[in-house]
Amino acid sequence: MTDEDRIIGERYRLASILGQGGMGQVWTAYDQRLDRRVAVKLLRPDKVAGPGSVADELRRRFVRECRVTAQVDHPGLVTVHDAGSDGDELFLVMGHVEGTDLADHLAQHDPYPWQWAVAVVAQLCGVLSAVHAVPIVHRDLKPRNVMVRPDGTVLVLDLGVASVMDTDTTRLTSTGTPIGSPAYMAPEQAMGGAVGPSTDLYALGVLLYELLSGNVPFAGSTALGVLHRHLYEPPVPVRRLRPEVPHQLEAVLLHLLAKDPQERPASAQQVYEALVPLLPKDGTPKGALDPTRPFLRPHAPWPDRATTVPPQPTAPPTPAKPDIPAAVDEARSLLDQGRLTQAVDILGGILPAAAAEHGEHSPVVRSLRKQYAATLMDDGQYRRALPELRRLADEFPAGDPQSLRFRYDAAQCLEQLGEAGAALAEYRSLLPLFENHYANPDPGLPLEVRRRIAHLQLSMGDRVAAHDTLARLLFDADRIHGPAHPLSTEVRRTLHWLSQVR
Repeated sequence: MTDEDRIIGERYRLASILGQGGMGQVWTAYDQRLDRRVAVKLLRPDKVAGPGSVADELRRRFVRECRVTAQVDHPGLVTVHDAGSDGDELFLVMGHVEGTDLADHLAQHDPYPWQWAVAVVAQLCGVLSAVHAVPIVHRDLKPRNVMVRPDGTVLVLDLGVASVMDTDTTRLTSTGTPIGSPAYMAPEQAMGGAVGPSTDLYALGVLLYELLSGNVPFAGSTALGVLHRHLYEPPVPVRRLRPEVPHQLEAVLLHLLAKDPQERPASAQQVYEALVPLLPKDGTPKGALDPTRPFLRPHAPWPDRATTVPPQPTAPPTPAKPDIPAAVDEARSLLDQGRLTQAVDILGGILPAAAAEHGEHSPVVRSLRKQYAATLMDDGQYRRALPELRRLADEFPAGDPQSLRFRYDAAQCLEQLGEAGAALAEYRSLLPLFENHYANPDPGLPLEVRRRIAHLQLSMGDRVAAHDTLARLLFDADRIHGPAHPLSTEVRRTLHWLSQVR
């Protein structure tokens, strides 16, 4: 059977290949159950991270990330229909998108009108605002991951895929190959630092620079050479290349490309507000695929496409008073099946009723709240998990081992939410307590806390402090676990990477 005849997930028949890269292939396919055209992305985790437990972990993370990203509802994101594994491959089923990717769109329009560049980036700011609120960091924003549709709207692809293939400690795979696109990668991301919304904003700046100039601001023959330029070289002023670009637009661009993450815009919303005065307010779109069309003719029909009336939503039914024991059993069954989102809804729904029946501080409610918080974290809903974890930490005396573990989980939520400063402060306050054997019988946890501190220092641009933290961590990791332990290997690799760009 040829690839064109292959059926993925017993449902999706591959038709023709649309593209391929280091992480997999994208195919046009047909959903045989619903008789519709879809796009299927196939990933080979063993080709990226090597065989064995690492590939198994990537499979687990893939399903989790697809579940999280599928919850983001925004017209600028491709719709996720399905995800799973088929043999040695992971598959992601998405809506089939009409249009062209932004890289081809740029190549077809040289020079790219600066008004078009503003319209594209403003739309991307809307998408990133929704994504970062979840919170999710795209990690691989580039023109090949952006589609321009016939009505001029842009669509972001591959949300969550890069985070599956990424690791917490290094941007390099086991073969030493960078994951992602070094030309668009923020310095702190390439060096293994914790990523956050500012990481995507840097990539957005690179993308904007490329639209205005025709080239990325920093290029080189090796990933290390590109990273060195990202770290130490200023970009060539875009107005030197195109004097017609407004000063205000160049100022936004330089703000996005700040070397220090703390000096970049505070949010995608802030970038959008800076671009609003530059958006077109009148004129006629230049045919299909004009990204100014959504601003000139908002909500207008697609070119040469008739309008349709969407179905009206029905009112949701009023929920009945929950049967707490039955709901707990159902949630446990759903967790066993890996259906986390449904389990979250059930646990969150019965908590108020359980508190009313048993008391807010009862063991029953505390147990439910622990399961609810843990499931929220597993489901990637860190913003909802954070207040639950803080409430649980307050249930125990200060310094109690259980309180410290809830504080540690809360710090992880802060890290995932992009609140690097708050997460760093919490990890630092927890570290001496975890180094006390009474408070923490796990000797590996202080090392993990120190690793997270180093990555946050990297994400905040403090490479000197990160290098010092990692060097001391490596000494202790070698002493406790031995030089062949995965933690020692990862820390040593990150230190080597850092030493080459200092």
